[in-house]
Amino acid sequence: MSIVLLLIAVNGNIYAQNPNAKPKLAPNVEQLQKIMRVYNNLDKLYVEDVDMKPLVEKAIRSMLLELDPHSTYLTAEEMKSAMEMTRGKFGGIGVAYDVHHDSIVVTNVLPGGPAENVGVRPNDRIVEVDSKSVVDIQRGDVPKLLRGDIGSVVNIGVVRHGVAEMLNFSIKRDNIPLTSVDAAYRVDESVGYIKVNRFGNTTMSEFREAMVKLQGIETLILDLSSNPGGLLNQAIDMADYFLPKGLLVTSTEGRAIPTTEYLSKNNQEFDGRVIVIINEGSASGSEAVAGALQDWDRALIVGRRSYGKGLVQREMPLGDGSAMRLTVARYHTPSGRVIQRPYEAGKRDDYNKAFIDRLRGEDGYVDSLSRDSVSLPEYKTLRRGRVVYGGGGITPDVKVEVDTTRVSQYLVNLVAKGVRDDFMMEYMDANRQRLESEYPTFAKFESDFKLGDEELDRIVDMAKAKGVEYDAEGYKSSRELLRNQISAMIAQRLFTMSEFYQYINIRENELFNRALELARQHDLDFWAE
Repeated sequence: MSIVLLLIAVNGNIYAQNPNAKPKLAPNVEQLQKIMRVYNNLDKLYVEDVDMKPLVEKAIRSMLLELDPHSTYLTAEEMKSAMEMTRGKFGGIGVAYDVHHDSIVVTNVLPGGPAENVGVRPNDRIVEVDSKSVVDIQRGDVPKLLRGDIGSVVNIGVVRHGVAEMLNFSIKRDNIPLTSVDAAYRVDESVGYIKVNRFGNTTMSEFREAMVKLQGIETLILDLSSNPGGLLNQAIDMADYFLPKGLLVTSTEGRAIPTTEYLSKNNQEFDGRVIVIINEGSASGSEAVAGALQDWDRALIVGRRSYGKGLVQREMPLGDGSAMRLTVARYHTPSGRVIQRPYEAGKRDDYNKAFIDRLRGEDGYVDSLSRDSVSLPEYKTLRRGRVVYGGGGITPDVKVEVDTTRVSQYLVNLVAKGVRDDFMMEYMDANRQRLESEYPTFAKFESDFKLGDEELDRIVDMAKAKGVEYDAEGYKSSRELLRNQISAMIAQRLFTMSEFYQYINIRENELFNRALELARQHDLDFWAE
């Protein structure tokens, strides 16, 4: 509205001075006027009534597509979901769920949450919500039904294994925490592990709570693999946690906003050894953390080169609940590296393809430390003068290649056809009560639980029934991986997500195991002061 008033004021001033003068407007203002004319003519003169909302939304999206790869438009509904992610809480019933065979399956319930309090159990199938069938529901539609205002009531119909009739529950929604720390546990007496899945409003409070739990450790493995970022201030605070006061954490610069430097404010709350795990899914805030700790020689970075998203978005409300996230700046690591990988405005498909090609090694810009060191610009760390690399993303100090030797096409087909999930549902239906009785603690589960060969062979039969052709060699190569994956999933359903990672990391996570190996090498040059 202010721009429209400005146009009127400018026009009025010109005509007041010279009634015959044709108004001369700045080029950008002329383009705005042009858009307004198109809108008005469509609205008033088109042969049929026009719903202008979707046209305007498409126009906004089209304009943003001509810019960088990360400027974007969010509808009011998308904004609501995004705000829940950053706030770290929402109004809901307190269940973790999966959509299996087109129905909502409860995988875990929040202890003390609304659903648990009325008697909802893991493995329950939600088939009705407020007397309407939710069979064939799409995953993206589930939050719209189960979430809502705190204090509002939702009625669900549940099918439970072994119970003939549908069970009905009336649940009053409450504040449900949306956590960003997936796991925190002590690997041994001297090494701790924390997995952070994103950066939201509650990330640092969760992280500090996890560090209290790990008090006394000498080395922290901070897992930022597949962390897409989030709130930059939380990422800055996390880097600050490990750095002495007054050091540069990151800096941002843009055309229309002043260059800003973010300095560490505290005197490193943890002064032990730090290993940060990153991979190709680590982006934005997680790259800022890894880059800062690498540049100051504060942490050893292990894994694979990160995604390369170093653009700062500013969220701009558009008046109807929708918003535009517009790139306003780039950020740099303390040594001056630009985290954002190269792009050409308006060519998002090329940008995305370049990332896929990098993973496949098809374009010379491959995800390999030896090749990167040839093609990428070199920088020096700020304390020891070690060589680190720019050119987009964070290149790790210790590279860990993807181990694909046990991921057979047969396993891929099992997962894609839902056979693994089918087995999980069947197994938990038949064994949950026994498992809860035999394994009251995770320590007991980890030491004694063993998924038998006969139980695994059941998967082969289920796969055949779903049209997955048996591959003896593929099954043999993937058998132990499959066993460990399912066992970790069982641990998650009996306990929490933290126990999932505690089970799977040591058995199947090559990034974790390389980090742990380095943590235990006390004579490593990097640890020497």
